[in-house]
Amino acid sequence: MENPVIIFGANPIGRAAKELFEKNGVVVYGFLDDDKRLHQKELDEVIVLGATDDQGFLKLIGKKCEAFVAVDEIPLRKSISKMLNDVRHVQPVNAIHPQASVSGKLEMGYGNFIDRGVLVSVGAKIGSHCLLHANSVVGVGAGLGSYVQLGMGSIINAGVTIEDEVFIGSGVTIVAGVTIGKGARVGAGSVVIGSVKAGETVFGNPAAPVRAAAISPAK
Repeated sequence: MENPVIIFGANPIGRAAKELFEKNGVVVYGFLDDDKRLHQKELDEVIVLGATDDQGFLKLIGKKCEAFVAVDEIPLRKSISKMLNDVRHVQPVNAIHPQASVSGKLEMGYGNFIDRGVLVSVGAKIGSHCLLHANSVVGVGAGLGSYVQLGMGSIINAGVTIEDEVFIGSGVTIVAGVTIGKGARVGAGSVVIGSVKAGETVFGNPAAPVRAAAISPAK
């Protein structure tokens, strides 16, 4: 990637993405964030330029800059991505850590964050706008939809299907062949041995349904 990148989100994911891009030799032009307290302040030697709808900087995207959306809240990530597509006619770039191991024989969309130590095996499918945190594993032939988040150290075994908007906490193991339905949530440290319904929240070893309020997000 020759152009510099503007990162939407001056948050932990954005900071990790900045380091990732720089390790790949990509210049980060700056951050955009809706927290006005951060505007014009320096974060990791880069300026928070303004809000995510600042037209003065948005007009650079697609011409002089690329874009990456570093937001874990799905509705906001969708909104920013749609704006980039509809208004700027671009898709967010993928951010892949140089110390990730990503097979050259997979299908992948755009706007994905793949952190240090992630392993994506041959034949896997990854949609768009996914967040794969450090040391997570996607097994042979496994499929991830869009807007999926895998917590640090999670293991998705061969042939697993994870549908759109699923949240997987840190240290989760999902056994081969299981399907995780759209919008489901799996609590940190769980071992999933059976399929999970859409919108369901599960936790434990073996994972069982629980109230959503009992699960704390963990990256």
